Amino acid sequence: MKFFAAWNGWRRFKQLPPEWRNIVIYSESGQDWHQFSGLIDVLNGPLDRKTCYVTSDADDPGLARENPNFKALYIPEGLFLTIFFQVNQSDLFVLTMMDLENLQLKRSLHPVHYVYLFHSMGSTHMVDNEDSFDHYDTLFCAGPHQVKEIRRREELKGLPEKHLFDYGHPRLEEVIAEGEGKVPEKPADGPPVILIAPTWGDSSIFNTCGKDLISVLLEAGYHVIMRPHYQSNRQTPEVIAKVRGAFEGQERFEYVGLQGDTDSITRSDLLVCDWSAMALEYGMGLEKPVLFIDVPRRIRNPDWKELGIEAIENTMREQLGEVVSPEALQDAPAAVERLLAEPGRFQDEVRKLRETTVFRLGHSVPDGATELARLADQQRDVGSAGK
Repeated sequence: MKFFAAWNGWRRFKQLPPEWRNIVIYSESGQDWHQFSGLIDVLNGPLDRKTCYVTSDADDPGLARENPNFKALYIPEGLFLTIFFQVNQSDLFVLTMMDLENLQLKRSLHPVHYVYLFHSMGSTHMVDNEDSFDHYDTLFCAGPHQVKEIRRREELKGLPEKHLFDYGHPRLEEVIAEGEGKVPEKPADGPPVILIAPTWGDSSIFNTCGKDLISVLLEAGYHVIMRPHYQSNRQTPEVIAKVRGAFEGQERFEYVGLQGDTDSITRSDLLVCDWSAMALEYGMGLEKPVLFIDVPRRIRNPDWKELGIEAIENTMREQLGEVVSPEALQDAPAAVERLLAEPGRFQDEVRKLRETTVFRLGHSVPDGATELARLADQQRDVGSAGK
């Protein structure tokens, strides 16, 4: 069935007239729909631009969207997706997939302009592969740190300069709006709510010290929400099941398995995290503190120090909260109390911080959609001139 679906999706794409291949968006997973939906709304609406959306997830919400300027196609992973990437004839190809050209999915044989949207505010050179972003033409950057890192790599490796657009981070804007518009659904005299939402991998909180950490926080009287990364449930489901099973049924323990859930984020008073860039969204978006558990860094680029730039995941730690060693988890409750003691001062400092850390706060999506339309027109004109 998947083979037939892939063939059908590829066939339908090939039959599209050129105006439907001017702006093409590709999504690996429905988890990424929130990265694209705002841009698509502006492209299809105020800008009146046709957009073709290709996804490899049969459950992607984009497949259900209806708009005269929008077409959605399903091409699952496999042979026809590989072919789609290699020979697609579009003007602009937008994606959040890293490592284009490095793995099985390559740039097209035809002149296509590739745009990468950063899906987090994290740095580009530590948790990602060294060459993860080398093969894109344009990068939509979240903040000045990403621009600095990309330009430094281009300089060191003699790479051609990419077009770097000061995009910002729409997810941060959503978190800010959610925090401002939602009244906490908990009794005023209830215990503080602690959300544990780390990154994934062998060195993440749940894979190293999750059980001990939850025990310490529950014993201190906090309400604890366990929210694993969706990749943790894919990569090490037995670890998550073991940690969850140790506390399930306890009154002040709660498990959230939905990655797109926002209720647990807005309802919490403090986030416990490790090296996940989610800590940046949480601290700067909700203006709430973060307790970092100092597990080993998740490093995909062993030469990341070559750039001479510290990753933002590290530089922001002291500004967004405190750091506790996994060997000293008994210190976590005291750190939580300190972080929750002066919310007003923390909020003032975070507001100043995000103004200098993130581009285009409040208008990233409309500006980003306008830039996509401009790039698509520019590439179409280049293609026409070459014929």
